[in-house]
Amino acid sequence: MPEFPYSRLRRWPDVEADNLQAHDATDLLLVERALALDVPGSETVVIGDEYGAITLALTAAGRSGIRVHQDLATGRRALARNAEGLGIGGFAPHELGADLLAGARLVLLQLPKALAELEEIADAVARWAGPEVVLVAGGRVKHMSLGQNDVLGRNFAHVQAQRAERKSRLLVATEPLPVPESPPFPVSERHDDLVLVAHGGAFAGPRLDIGTRVLLDVLDLDGSQLRRTQTTRAENAPNGGEGARFSGVVNRSGRRVLDLGCGTGALAVSWARAHPRDRVVATDRSAAAVASARATASANGVADRVEVTHDDAGSALAAGSFDTVLLNPPFHLGASVHTGAATRLFEAAARLLRPDGELFTVYNSSLGYRAELTRLIGPTEQLRRTPKFTVTRSVRRP
Repeated sequence: MPEFPYSRLRRWPDVEADNLQAHDATDLLLVERALALDVPGSETVVIGDEYGAITLALTAAGRSGIRVHQDLATGRRALARNAEGLGIGGFAPHELGADLLAGARLVLLQLPKALAELEEIADAVARWAGPEVVLVAGGRVKHMSLGQNDVLGRNFAHVQAQRAERKSRLLVATEPLPVPESPPFPVSERHDDLVLVAHGGAFAGPRLDIGTRVLLDVLDLDGSQLRRTQTTRAENAPNGGEGARFSGVVNRSGRRVLDLGCGTGALAVSWARAHPRDRVVATDRSAAAVASARATASANGVADRVEVTHDDAGSALAAGSFDTVLLNPPFHLGASVHTGAATRLFEAAARLLRPDGELFTVYNSSLGYRAELTRLIGPTEQLRRTPKFTVTRSVRRP
């Protein structure tokens, strides 16, 4: 059998760079383990295959009918494009649930970063796969922890760590244990009068992310109106802008507002509650985040005014169709610190804003995005700066 051409895989439409690959040694170990087991593709499930390396290698080896779940929209599109480029078909995408896992005898998992996400996945496998299922989970040794063994051990009678190879390691879990009547996710948490709902893979879970909290405070979204300024710059405020608040009242209503990279939907829902005449769209590339944001909107009574979409940087939304964009960008790509994710969202905001539309951004102060925001969007002013976070307002140049 010819060797699978891993080098031909691409990450696109995700960020591509010399230090970012579309496969790693864990993918290869998972493929090797799967090929050593006599399980047909129709009884094989792959979860967390970032760009298709596992699914396509197994399909190319004759395991047709594999069921696949990827959380990220970028991963789903990369898998589809890589499959097209290699002329490979015969796999079926699914959301995490019974359709994905019913009758599965082998589940291959790229270990997620968050233990909560692993807990939701492990429960789903134990809940919906067959009693003879074997879960093979793999990761890079430097990112693995005993906590992952503990999570798997709460759902499976036997969890065995394999010998590390090529700086990766596999965990093999067998004999699923009885599960509680209700799945452990989503979970919810109240923050004053805001309820956040989160699935396991949602960033920060049901907690209110500290950067989002700063942006909410600057925009005064716990009040009845957005405050904004034309003349007072936060950098001129006492203490370097630490106490600055966006002053002045916007009377115009009926705006179209976008929460770009919405996570659990805190910004979108808070805006919708404060501005009932505005139409709000929330979008994220994570399916777990999208499900969480929809549940958050419902829990706070604004599901009829907050549309949530699973998309890559708002690529399916019309150019120039928003008056305001809210953004708390990520600064990690998987386990790597990389500013490319934020840059893609800045570029998306530039495309989606109407001329003179506004982008409100919060980011880690150490990253210094202000010059890039000015270059990509337009004139950018600092509304608040603390040792940890900076909030800016950028106006889309005509």
